[in-house]
Amino acid sequence: MSQLEELKKRKTFGIVAHPDAGKTTLTEKLLLFGGAIQEAGAVKSNKIRKHATSDFMEIERQRGISVATSVMAFDYRGKKINILDTPGHKDFAEDTYRTLTAVDSVIVVIDVAKGVEEQTEKLVEVCRMRNTPIIVFINKLDREGKDAFDLLDEVETKLGLHVTPLSWPVGMGQRFKGVYSLYEKNLILFSPHGKQDDEDIFKISDLDESLLDSKVGHAEADTLRDEIHTIVSVYPEFSREDYLNGAICPVFFGSAVNNFGVRELLDCFVDIAPQPLPRVTEERIVKPVEEKFSGFIFKIHANMDPKHRDRIAFLRVCSGTFERNKSYYHVRQEKNMKFPNPTAFMAAKKSVVDEAYPGDIVGLYDSGNFKIGDSLSEGEVLHFKGIPSFSPELFRFVNNTDPMKTKQLNKGLDQLMDEGVAQLFTKEDNGRKIIGTVGSLQFDVIQYRLKQEYGASCDYEPVHLYKACWISSKNPVALKEIVSRRKKDIARDTDDRLVFLAESAWTLQMAQENHPEVEFHFTSEF
Repeated sequence: MSQLEELKKRKTFGIVAHPDAGKTTLTEKLLLFGGAIQEAGAVKSNKIRKHATSDFMEIERQRGISVATSVMAFDYRGKKINILDTPGHKDFAEDTYRTLTAVDSVIVVIDVAKGVEEQTEKLVEVCRMRNTPIIVFINKLDREGKDAFDLLDEVETKLGLHVTPLSWPVGMGQRFKGVYSLYEKNLILFSPHGKQDDEDIFKISDLDESLLDSKVGHAEADTLRDEIHTIVSVYPEFSREDYLNGAICPVFFGSAVNNFGVRELLDCFVDIAPQPLPRVTEERIVKPVEEKFSGFIFKIHANMDPKHRDRIAFLRVCSGTFERNKSYYHVRQEKNMKFPNPTAFMAAKKSVVDEAYPGDIVGLYDSGNFKIGDSLSEGEVLHFKGIPSFSPELFRFVNNTDPMKTKQLNKGLDQLMDEGVAQLFTKEDNGRKIIGTVGSLQFDVIQYRLKQEYGASCDYEPVHLYKACWISSKNPVALKEIVSRRKKDIARDTDDRLVFLAESAWTLQMAQENHPEVEFHFTSEF
């Protein structure tokens, strides 16, 4: 099969949502419909041994949340679907932001009772900045929640999206009868036991048909007719072109935990979602149809299998064909590398791949050569854009509580920082290490993983800091001056770049005024 044909088969998307909206459950059910798994896992229950496929880290199982992006692939209706299930918790937003650079479209999951929540707003903002095509799935229709029209208004006002419903609920909670698909002109009846059969689907092209009344009741049928009439007159007609441009967002309703509405979402997604899109680099735009291979590392995960201490770099293929055992150019290190065991993912399960095409996510076993944002190519120097580290908001001194395990602690910290879990700063004046994160839960995750995966133990000590900003200057003398005058406020990150540690907003402002030739950066991309 040619590269062009392989390209047309690929659909790579991310699932994003606020915690508890049902994102990981939806991922499970998509995998179920795709035949990738035989039985769905319980995301939250500690009593059930079968846990969610995408939550494979021990700490995720204990807490019932996703703390790392999972990558899963399956075949459906002749297409190769790549799902990236992201953490919903705000403390792991940075991992999600970076993951969004590796997808071509996004499904946003919203809880019918809670509506649009804070984390959803932030993540959708990132998607809108990149004009990423979005489909909205409103979940948990088997529970009482907000009125469907009110939810659409909320999505439009809070998320700044223009929506067009492609399915519509008949009732809600205990009165939930099913959904009507405006996309396929079908009525799908709800079964609370999670078994949606073909016998529950009825073709109803004309809503005036008496079949509708006999299936849902006269009152519900009349309500549905009125609501569909309102939808047709108020919301724009669906256009794939507008969806691909990010101008409109299709909306689906369902109940992921009951397998309901998921197949309709998946079928429509396969029809309309974009195939792999071009990627922007500092040098030029890379198109997926190009013959020569290129790709970038958007995530690193240490110890996916703690027994083997393996560290895997996640590569998004952007152009050409990635081939096993072929030599590729590592742009930052300026050296060629071969990969004898590149892997495809099914959460924690991995299988070796011989070839991968644009849109595919490949796992590369890594002995410490990669950092997030690194590029691989067939010799061309390319720097893919939009994969920054952000200025942390929370800081702690990290103390070694077992001096016999200093080597393990340092190795663990280095590897976890390479993953982008947090950032490590070493102070210039006394060499003390400070961990900076965007959320407090990351400190627990680091402590837990250091103990479980590296046998090292640490504790934290409060440090009062407002911001950590990267500093640079075209004038080396100006840079030298701020380092010597403000030595107690200067640190270096793991890439040996200079960082200014501001104790307060006032300190930062004074430093900027006193050192006008020095630039202060709030992301690492400068």
